[in-house]
Amino acid sequence: MSESTPLEPACPLGDEHPGPPSPHARLTQSQLATLVPELLLSGQLIDRSGMAHLISAFGREIMTRVAIEEWMAASPVYTHRMRSALGIDGDTVEDMFKCLQLDIGAPPQFMDFRYEITDPHHGAFVLDHCGALMDVEPLGDEYVTAMCHDIEDPTFDATAIATNRRARIRPIHRPPRVPADRTPHCAWTVTIEPDRPELPLPEDAEHVFTLAAAQVALSPIDGRATDGYTDYRGPLHQDLQFRDWSAGALTRIAEEVALQHQLLALGFQLSLRRYAQSEEQAVEIFRKQLTGIAGLSADRLQAALDLSGDADSLAQVLALHPVLGPVQYTGVQVAVDGDEVVLRIPADSPAQEDGGWITLLTVDHIEPLQAAATAVDPYLTATAEESADGLVIRFSRGEQAHEESGEVAIVRFSSGSNFHFADRGPSVALSITPVGR
Repeated sequence: MSESTPLEPACPLGDEHPGPPSPHARLTQSQLATLVPELLLSGQLIDRSGMAHLISAFGREIMTRVAIEEWMAASPVYTHRMRSALGIDGDTVEDMFKCLQLDIGAPPQFMDFRYEITDPHHGAFVLDHCGALMDVEPLGDEYVTAMCHDIEDPTFDATAIATNRRARIRPIHRPPRVPADRTPHCAWTVTIEPDRPELPLPEDAEHVFTLAAAQVALSPIDGRATDGYTDYRGPLHQDLQFRDWSAGALTRIAEEVALQHQLLALGFQLSLRRYAQSEEQAVEIFRKQLTGIAGLSADRLQAALDLSGDADSLAQVLALHPVLGPVQYTGVQVAVDGDEVVLRIPADSPAQEDGGWITLLTVDHIEPLQAAATAVDPYLTATAEESADGLVIRFSRGEQAHEESGEVAIVRFSSGSNFHFADRGPSVALSITPVGR
């Protein structure tokens, strides 16, 4: 089989200058293992935050187009980054499945992928449970078809080409479910054939590869660490257990997943501007998306890490929040000052250069940060002022409680808002399953 043309970013990734210390490095291995699946689920819920506002503004068809375009812009880029970070350097079906396990499009258990490998170039997967389907089914078959057909077909291929441009992911069966309670929810084949043409890199992904988010250096992984896996060069594991990974690897994975959030948001913004009637409308919808996911993710992070509502807890939630990270990209710094928490957003950073989420936070618009604070403690109030080098936001506790914003309430429509991860025991390495077993 001839080799597939690899993806080539505008600049190679590197760890030579990892930037400021990562807040993730202050966590224990156990805390990091809890945090990573939470971050993956948070990334999945970005669309629950954004798509409702698109439907309201433009209708289902435009929402579908934006969903396709944002994922096709982002997923080849962040999949390439994760492959580079964890040494997933092959171009087989197994390598592709490893990438899916570390993708915000497929958070563990909520999107319960079950993998089967026939040989290096043929495999399959089913979703025993699809949280996205559970969210969309109540809206009717038109929305199910939009997600499971219109969106999945091009975006699955866009993800696959980061591993092999001759890969194709095709359905065996998928919703709308017949009968209505059919399980598994869907089933797909994955094939790599030598005589088929290579898929091109989507045009939007070519653009995103040129952005700072695609190239920023994050925390290096110490390959000599003895506290767990430092790469994913071994066999594919069903039900990947993050507690088996080294603290350094988990730190890098957490940072990469935060960056997946940023890249997806940049893809969303890129597409949204094509359909918005004005830049003002695009900014309004983009900020609503950020507000919703900022509040919901803060709520889940606080619960997952078993934090209280005091200043130290808020500081930890904000420091680890994926919409404000990774720190090497955003430059955001968080500190406790007595009973208050101070968050600083520099005017100059790779994130500011890219013009994504971080640029929505101004003196007059800190709704996303207030949503995050309210999730930790409704009595917290955020106030902002400009400084010589950026924006300073102070969080202090008052006597009047803030109500949860409508943007956060919309995200709670998703079953992911109260989803609980289960301990499924040790990871099991998958072996090749011969055809005709």
